[in-house]
Amino acid sequence: MKRRQLLQGAAAGAALGPWVHTLAQDRYAKYKGQTIVVNYPAHPHYDQAEKLFAEFTAETGIKVERDKMQYLRMKDKQVLEMGKRGNGDYDVVVYVVMWKTEYVKKDLLQPLDGYFANSALADPAWDQKDIIDRYWETNALVGGPKMYLPGPGARPYGIPFGAETGVLAYRTDLFAKHKLAAPKTYDELLAACRLMKDKEGIGGLTSRGQTGHQVTAAWLLHLTPNGGEVFDSQWRAAFNNAQGVRAAEILKEIVDTGPAGIPSYGFGEMQNAFLQGQAAMYLDSVSIFGPAQDPAKSRVAGKIAYAVHPKGSKHSAQSGGFAMAIPKNARNKDAAFLFMQWMTSKQADLKIALAGGNINRWSTLDNADVARKYPIELPALRESLKIANPDWRPLIPEWDHISQQILGQALPDVITGGKPAKQALDAVVKAAEDVVRQGGWLKA
Repeated sequence: MKRRQLLQGAAAGAALGPWVHTLAQDRYAKYKGQTIVVNYPAHPHYDQAEKLFAEFTAETGIKVERDKMQYLRMKDKQVLEMGKRGNGDYDVVVYVVMWKTEYVKKDLLQPLDGYFANSALADPAWDQKDIIDRYWETNALVGGPKMYLPGPGARPYGIPFGAETGVLAYRTDLFAKHKLAAPKTYDELLAACRLMKDKEGIGGLTSRGQTGHQVTAAWLLHLTPNGGEVFDSQWRAAFNNAQGVRAAEILKEIVDTGPAGIPSYGFGEMQNAFLQGQAAMYLDSVSIFGPAQDPAKSRVAGKIAYAVHPKGSKHSAQSGGFAMAIPKNARNKDAAFLFMQWMTSKQADLKIALAGGNINRWSTLDNADVARKYPIELPALRESLKIANPDWRPLIPEWDHISQQILGQALPDVITGGKPAKQALDAVVKAAEDVVRQGGWLKA
């Protein structure tokens, strides 16, 4: 949005003044006293977002009951509650993007387009086009091409909140000591990993590696930049071709030169290893920005710079994270929508970003206070958004199973040296193709 449009919008709001405030109060009046139950993750973004819950209640009269969980434990509880015949416990669920198509296929989520069209509920200042495009396309939409990409048939089932792309973080003090520039290619990245291990005695690059989703996520980070894909256009397995094998071999080298605990690392352990100075580099979600600046969480605050994901055969970065949604069997759906709309508003997004949460809106990214707080982070974020890839893994309903139970069981053998990458990946081709065949994707 252009500066002139922003100024015009602000001037219009100021001119309307009390009338706008009255409309907002009328929007909430019917729901004052209701209690909504929100299931959300223990995650750096939500750690900051939850600080606004009391302000939401004070402004709207809608109370918020919290159910905060480790993010990979949320799904079982969500499916249980959303599958109940009557009302489930949850009014708002936060899904990881890899669950969105599965939930829609199972008819568990309420489409949101009707709420946005309801003038009694929708805030005209909310502005969907201000949501970062790639985040809206990847996190909100279901029903388009391949069921998960933007295009004909796509409808919003969630609102991006804690959406993410990827970024490279590196220790400026160590890179300066060894006269290294930020790695621009995978060859430079791996060379820096080896140097840091040999010369500094610390890990080169931290990484996830825990069996299941985490190790698959780690491998995926290196797959599309090196020209790979999980399935080809006909839904035949492609993860065991030369590019997929190369991505797995890259991950093994990262593990070999990284902190000793990588095979047991989930996201939190991976991030903490970098923050505690156990690795010279980090290549994962932009949710590192806030914690890295916090001296209570980071021993390397003030010693970090950022760059885009290094190039293999091409530039490609992750696109994913979280979104908020309303279960089909929620008890208080209207109040749930009002909560989601309020929490993802321009004002709330700005407050959360300044507190250390993720940026979900262009207006937040363009804000002068945010630029002052994140002078080295924002240029890397802008460049990373240009290469964020909505198709860096296939978000079909069957993907979570493939990620956790098939690829996520094969890759640990690779990173621990139990099997060569080609052998490990070849061994699970049939299992993966059986799943996509059963799902109706693979026809032959």
